[in-house]
Amino acid sequence: MNRREFGVLAGTSMAAAGVQSAAAQSAPADASLLTTTLTPFGAERAGNADGSIPAWTGGSVDPNSAVDILVFTDEKPILTIDASNMAQYQSLLNPGTMAMMTKSGYSIQVYPTHRTAAAPQYVYDNIARNVTTAKLNPNGGRLGFTGGYGGVPFPIIDTSDPLVGGAQLIWNHLTSWGGFCTSVPFSQTFASSAGQLVLAEGNFNRFRSPYYDPNGSLESFNGYLTQVHLYFKAPAGFNGQEVITWHTANVEANSDITWELLNGQGRVRKAPDEQYDNPNPYSNGISNFDESSAFYGNPSQYDWNYIGKQEMYIPYHCNAVNFTAPEVLFQSKFLSPDIVRWEKHRVWVVEATLHPGIRNVLSKRRFYIDEDTWFIVLGESYDGGGNMVKANNLLLRSVPALPGTIQTCSTVFNLQTGDYVCAGTFNQPPFSGKETFDIIPQSFFDPEQMSANASF
Repeated sequence: MNRREFGVLAGTSMAAAGVQSAAAQSAPADASLLTTTLTPFGAERAGNADGSIPAWTGGSVDPNSAVDILVFTDEKPILTIDASNMAQYQSLLNPGTMAMMTKSGYSIQVYPTHRTAAAPQYVYDNIARNVTTAKLNPNGGRLGFTGGYGGVPFPIIDTSDPLVGGAQLIWNHLTSWGGFCTSVPFSQTFASSAGQLVLAEGNFNRFRSPYYDPNGSLESFNGYLTQVHLYFKAPAGFNGQEVITWHTANVEANSDITWELLNGQGRVRKAPDEQYDNPNPYSNGISNFDESSAFYGNPSQYDWNYIGKQEMYIPYHCNAVNFTAPEVLFQSKFLSPDIVRWEKHRVWVVEATLHPGIRNVLSKRRFYIDEDTWFIVLGESYDGGGNMVKANNLLLRSVPALPGTIQTCSTVFNLQTGDYVCAGTFNQPPFSGKETFDIIPQSFFDPEQMSANASF
């Protein structure tokens, strides 16, 4: 389950992984940097030293383009990495990917790097304002932020304090640009368990972000970042069920809320268990609620530590996923390496450790956040014994019509069992559908309206 759904580097030293120190990343909170050395999102505008990461020159913007397009189809892989040669490239690989190569025979195909991230001008303007107005909760950044609106709240990360920088990074992921409203008929979740592929869930997915309302403002913002309305169609046991979820920007001021309408009841009620490490029934139990989109929902259970920044191979421009039949895309242990495109980009590294007194089956998590979009693109999770048990991939796609480079699907791999689950929008009749970004009325996210329209 992704955010639009109700879908220590282990064995590697910081030096080997190429992670830069916190001091090397410090930058003043100066909004003018977003028009000079930094992009409007806060990424480094320049390319890297050897040119393998190009400079950002404005991203990919084409209002006349279709929403779903193929990109860079004339390019061939410049490199294939698997268990036989991964040691040569370990400074550019995260431990989760290397574990999959070792345990499951995974491989990746690396292509030339492109920097297509873009957003409407109103988002850039809001990000620039947020530099001086957005503040973390004084009782702890894990509890939320205030003073931000309409763009990532912390485009210039404060690396002088790892807990501050880490909290800023996770809130940037949770507020990453993906459009004001989206509709997906249908979002689907496929699970591969013991090599058997099943459709774990299919729904009509409506997503609205009051935080990104182009007609809103910081003064009128009610504190809820996103609102999701799901109408389930598959499997048969879920058909007709509905869920509405609101996610907050400040845990102390407003709690996340989920309402559900169960089959045959005709009554809407709150569902407090659809969060944190509760098993997600829409994933065949392979992942927990807070594992969607690498990390989903309320971040208050963890202390978030900024670790550094590095170059890394990450999934990028995976537009082909939406044009590929599930029986081709989904292999027994992972998505087809021939379909998933990887590129070299710079990522922020953040580590989450459980706050004292808090329980979660995943005691430590490490995430890698794309500098251009602020999406977590890779991650790995550890149990209480320090064993790596999960790996996360979030695949990005370019949508020049929005414009934006946004999530297309997210995958959780169980490194102990070999099972995995992937949530996104796939070419699977009768649940095929094209994502649209048309404005959705607020009434679709009103639990009272959902109750009034219920059939039973």
